[in-house]
Amino acid sequence: MPIAGRILDLAHEHPDQPAIVAPGPGGTARTISYGELVADSRHTMGTVRALLADLEAQTQPAPASAPEAQGLPIVATSLDSAFDAARIFAGLAGYPVVSATIDPRWPLEHQVGVIAATGIAVVVSDSAALAAVLRERGWTGAIVTGARFAELGRASAPAPAPTRREGPEPFLMLFSSGTTDNPKAFIKTRYQYRENFAVSSAYLEPLPGVHTLAPGPVSYSLTLYALVECLASGGTAHLADGLDAAGLGARIRSEAITRVVAVPALVQALIVAARRTPEDFAGLDLVVTGGANLPAALRDGLAAALPGVRIVSYYGAAEIGFIGDSRGGDGTLISLYTGIEAQVRDSEGAPLPPGELGTLFIRARACSAGYVTGTARARLRGPDGWASVGDQARLVAVDAAEAGAAAVGGGHGPAGAESGARAPKAPRISLAGRAGDIVVTGGHKVALPEVERAFDGMPGLGAGCAIGLPSDSLGTLVAYAVEGPVGSVPAKAELRAWAEPRLAPQFAPRRYYRVGRLPRTVGGKIRREEAARLLALAGNEADPPGAAEAGAARGSRPEASAVESLGGVERL
Repeated sequence: MPIAGRILDLAHEHPDQPAIVAPGPGGTARTISYGELVADSRHTMGTVRALLADLEAQTQPAPASAPEAQGLPIVATSLDSAFDAARIFAGLAGYPVVSATIDPRWPLEHQVGVIAATGIAVVVSDSAALAAVLRERGWTGAIVTGARFAELGRASAPAPAPTRREGPEPFLMLFSSGTTDNPKAFIKTRYQYRENFAVSSAYLEPLPGVHTLAPGPVSYSLTLYALVECLASGGTAHLADGLDAAGLGARIRSEAITRVVAVPALVQALIVAARRTPEDFAGLDLVVTGGANLPAALRDGLAAALPGVRIVSYYGAAEIGFIGDSRGGDGTLISLYTGIEAQVRDSEGAPLPPGELGTLFIRARACSAGYVTGTARARLRGPDGWASVGDQARLVAVDAAEAGAAAVGGGHGPAGAESGARAPKAPRISLAGRAGDIVVTGGHKVALPEVERAFDGMPGLGAGCAIGLPSDSLGTLVAYAVEGPVGSVPAKAELRAWAEPRLAPQFAPRRYYRVGRLPRTVGGKIRREEAARLLALAGNEADPPGAAEAGAARGSRPEASAVESLGGVERL
């Protein structure tokens, strides 16, 4: 179902049904109904048209949209308010505009870089620093604050009513990164997004009338996809600028939320809140997680706290779309969705048999055509339609009775099944991590996320990160860094004893470190490459066990800043 068409239908059939809900000031709620959303969209587009007209009238030429936008103007929001960002995005859905959402927490240079590289013409942002730098760099587009955009909406002539749009039209520009690397931009057409929704609606249950909580910035693809699911199905999206763990249960109860879509970290907050006030979660039916693997300990913890709540951990890539999901274990054994094909290839591009570790390639109708010119040199999708974002995986063998029509064009994926129906035994993949998550030690290929999962559930252990460090004898040695204050983490002997029955000897860490804090993205994910780089800089390969807590003791050595960045380092 086209998102613009569904919004128009709901505005006619159920105009008072809430479309978007978010906490407001003083404990109030900000709500916009489907009827109000359509009326508001005319003012949203009216404001964009007025800003674009001003750009046309200026002496300097306005920014030219990237070729992938097919001549349509690109309008970006970079707002802390999830409600305002969602309202603007939804308000533009029925017009010939490409929407983009930029995380305001990205480094300033990354924000400026994508705006300039992609030809974004209008930016809605409350950042005075961003506005100043854009002007200094000679950017000729329009940047306005959220409040100013709203003022212009009241003053500008409303645009014509929104309409249903054609499938090939560019619809949305997304970004694959932005925290540590330069963001890679890619376009989703309306057809691609409809195909993505067709997959998710068959498996992740964004049903008509369902109230879904999706906390987090709309610039996160997980939150944005959840918003699109709700609007395209005729549900209600309950958003939040961040996680209010203390008020989680009360909000789920008072707003009649039955479905939650969030990163796995939210599950721990659900568990804690459910143990405290289980009655608040009586209406909750489904928890959908994405963005990272869901540890088995969290899955089991939620099942114990809320035995009536189902939990699905999906796997996908923003560039490609929804690929499959896991409904048990640690979230790494993925059953492919109907219509999704998978291959695992070696470094030369040759397909590998089941059980062999290599780079995962996917063929899906929702996949973007490629990255936007000027934002990446990497190729996303080949001429044959197979695409990869560098994830590492293994195909899981299925016997002939299970496979059905599992291999189409040399790939693994259900074929011939009706859209939305899972094959009786869906082909599966076992995820190992990204390309940077794989190291070769002593001739053995090791997936570092698998090392980390071996430590899941260890008593007294907090966050940890498996890394590869240079080694003269092994090429790379596997090390494991645990996060915590001095004296708070398990001893090396305990870590080794825990790992021994769970990891083959060649996979087991050869060194253990305690760090005060692991480097993370703005979204909270541990930055493995940065952790490895800082530990290598800290020079702890040569330190004796128990050394290196105070960076100050290193004086002016270059490694001191690395130790300080990690909040202190101790080799166990």
